[in-house]
Amino acid sequence: MTSTAILPFASLPVPLAAGSLEAYIRSVNSLPLLSSEEEHQLAQRYLDNNDLEAARSLVMSHLRLVVSIARSYLGYGLPHADLIQEGNIGLMKAVKRFDPARGVRLVSFAMYWIKAEIHEYILRNWRLVKIATTKAQRKLFFNLRSMKKNLGTMSAGDVAHIADTLHVKPEEVTEMETRLSGQDISFDVEEDDEGGYAPVQYLADPDAEPSRVIEGAQISALRSASLERALESLDPRSRRIVESRWLSGKEPATLHELAVEFDVSAERIRQIEAKAMQKMRKLMLDAGAA
Repeated sequence: MTSTAILPFASLPVPLAAGSLEAYIRSVNSLPLLSSEEEHQLAQRYLDNNDLEAARSLVMSHLRLVVSIARSYLGYGLPHADLIQEGNIGLMKAVKRFDPARGVRLVSFAMYWIKAEIHEYILRNWRLVKIATTKAQRKLFFNLRSMKKNLGTMSAGDVAHIADTLHVKPEEVTEMETRLSGQDISFDVEEDDEGGYAPVQYLADPDAEPSRVIEGAQISALRSASLERALESLDPRSRRIVESRWLSGKEPATLHELAVEFDVSAERIRQIEAKAMQKMRKLMLDAGAA
């Protein structure tokens, strides 16, 4: 095979979703698409010869697909750049497993892997992840929002239809719909709302009893000290990553922002973060058991 199919990519750097996300999206959208023949030849080269340059071309030509898919998951409140990063990992897994002899285009095959990787990321990080622990709940978690988009408040017939479509129980549909529809409300009255009435005005706090306040302060102090000791056990880079991602008190830094800061890949930042969190968790559990 000639290298013609690779030439459009050989002279191009791999785009990084760091710094300006808009610039990254413009960059991947400007990358050339592969014809069916070019895609088949490149995939065969990678399959037969482990040709990494061929794999690179396959990945780069489908980066725009990841951006498009990741955009559809913005409703979960996670950074677009991080969703893209996870989707790119799924794309690379798809390229690794793609067999051109199956007679399907890579785009169809890759969509499953991209979505699967993004799903796992959302389930690891979103605040409602704890309600999606079974296979049926996961199916509901990712499908209910779109299925009820035009239904408003669901009737018994709507619930039955969705349950039948997704092969789950009607009560599971109702429970998930209730949780996903829950809205955050202000605990206190807004400063400019003179007639407002908020939970702070009528909810009793059982923990306000003096002995509980003292006990809570002691526990909080112990946890803070345990956390500080765990942070001190990390090397400077790992500590900077953990603090920027989880303890900054403001908008958390993305993997890509930290990748630029430390001049490594976003995947490397994720690995460092995971290892640091695992180490901290063990130290804090050991301290609590002592």
